[in-house]
Amino acid sequence: MARACRPRSRRAGPFHSGALAAVLALSAPAHSHPHVFIDGGINFVFGDGAVLQSLNVNWLYDEFETLYILSSYGISLNADGTIDEADQKELLIQRTKWPSDFDGSAHLSVAGEPISLEWPTDLATEVIDGRLRMSYTRHLETPLEAPETGFEAAFYESTYFFAFKITEPPELLGSSVVCSAFFLPFDP
Repeated sequence: MARACRPRSRRAGPFHSGALAAVLALSAPAHSHPHVFIDGGINFVFGDGAVLQSLNVNWLYDEFETLYILSSYGISLNADGTIDEADQKELLIQRTKWPSDFDGSAHLSVAGEPISLEWPTDLATEVIDGRLRMSYTRHLETPLEAPETGFEAAFYESTYFFAFKITEPPELLGSSVVCSAFFLPFDP
């Protein structure tokens, strides 16, 4: 799990009320085994002040799953390890057909209470060093000012055997408030 510090007020002195962000990495239950391995992370996007607008989610599939996904759509890597523009467009079309039981892999809460997120939008894909990178946005249904307890974001998929590993530290984007986020590993 990652947590964020409280934003500092613009004047010197104690922290302003409202903590900002956290990320929690979960994988499948201990008695099961994963089929897909994903590195990545979650970034927090703020509007004015400490109002959280959305989460940016980043997945970096393992090499085997990358080849499986690409081959299932008839896409091959070019000699330089990339895919051409037509294949890029096809991949975007196919990957936005989320299954009905997909839970978005990013779960936001405040003091243990879930915060509703919209369906994923703004999908982007690329192949980096033989691995498919997929990024998307999950907007909050209602933007929320940072509470005293802060935000926590969990990074997991509950409908299939995915093993998520946070390899990208959480970033705070668009915020004019001085704050930070940090990672705390999941302890089953």
